Amino acid sequence: MIDHTGIHVQDLALSQAFYKAALAPLGYGVRLSLPDAVGFGAVPPAPGDDPGGDFWLTRATPMAPRSHIAFRAHSRAQVDAFHRAALQAGGTDNGPPGLRPHYHAHYYAAFVHDPDGYNIEAVFHGA
Repeated sequence: MIDHTGIHVQDLALSQAFYKAALAPLGYGVRLSLPDAVGFGAVPPAPGDDPGGDFWLTRATPMAPRSHIAFRAHSRAQVDAFHRAALQAGGTDNGPPGLRPHYHAHYYAAFVHDPDGYNIEAVFHGA
């Protein structure tokens, strides 16, 4: 199991605002802000969670090639809300909400590129 991970972003304030808006429908928020990094995680955190969060943005040269990150949603409605919020926050559509049966019968996801070009996904695996 992964405890935490992160990406490098060019403009920390811009990326923080993007992820704050895009991840809010999934129950994620800022858990810790540092001068050159910000940690996001479930709000409220579960017992035993890292108080700083499990997804980090660090001000640095963005990674190349850009990675793909999928965030778990708990419903199709959350996937839809993530996609709307991410686009309103400046993301670029990389695949609208919908079924992706080539992965499995109930794979429902949406994809956006963040301000640095990372491919961000919200996915729900339920029926």
